[in-house]
Amino acid sequence: MVATGTRYWLVMPAAGASRRFGQSGSKLQLPLAGRTVLEIALKVFDQDPRCMGMALALLPAALASPGLRARFDARVLPVAGGARRCDSVMAGLAALAGAGAGEQDWVLVHDAARPCLSPADLERLLAAGSGHPVGALLAEPVTDTIKRSDGGSGYEGTVDRSHLWRALTPQMFRYGPLNRALQAAAGAGREPTDEAQAMEWQGERPMLVAALDGNIKITSPRDLELVAAIVALRAGQPLATGAAGTRTCG
Repeated sequence: MVATGTRYWLVMPAAGASRRFGQSGSKLQLPLAGRTVLEIALKVFDQDPRCMGMALALLPAALASPGLRARFDARVLPVAGGARRCDSVMAGLAALAGAGAGEQDWVLVHDAARPCLSPADLERLLAAGSGHPVGALLAEPVTDTIKRSDGGSGYEGTVDRSHLWRALTPQMFRYGPLNRALQAAAGAGREPTDEAQAMEWQGERPMLVAALDGNIKITSPRDLELVAAIVALRAGQPLATGAAGTRTCG
């Protein structure tokens, strides 16, 4: 694939409480491939000279951590995240404006809990999204049979999956329209589950770009084991088992 020259900014929301993970502390600070989940999630952007700056929205405790600045590339702008994901993204956008992000600059929003984004999938997103008037998001077609629950243990029927996709990240939009979409949602008391939904509420329809490599989100300890395996395989390294039973790559 021919590399695109598209330059962009990054917002990475990383202020979640990790409640569904089932362990104390942030899952983003757990060890992965000799670093942390958060550092691995940033790595693909650290290595991309087209990334002009990265706003990293963190929990206040993480923001106050000694030596935080030394852990990241000079382009990383640590900021205080909000109670909700959309609040963290808006805080990140504000930080990027202070760093020089302009109205028509591209901004990628990527979940820190998705550390397996491949350079190839990033390239596919940039190449496709930069040619679209609204922007684009990585996504995967739904391949499982989908059932609609009746609200309990039963189900009402089977959902046609032929046009269903799972939304992933990064999601790629122009700075100005994305910022206004999120601000409008906040002003209306609405909480989008991702940036694409905020754009949809403004009548926009971004492009779906098929992700071809593993890009799973860490929600449970079992997900972390799978992520560690993916990272190790891509690096051509053997898996190692951590003290707590978490499989990591050493």
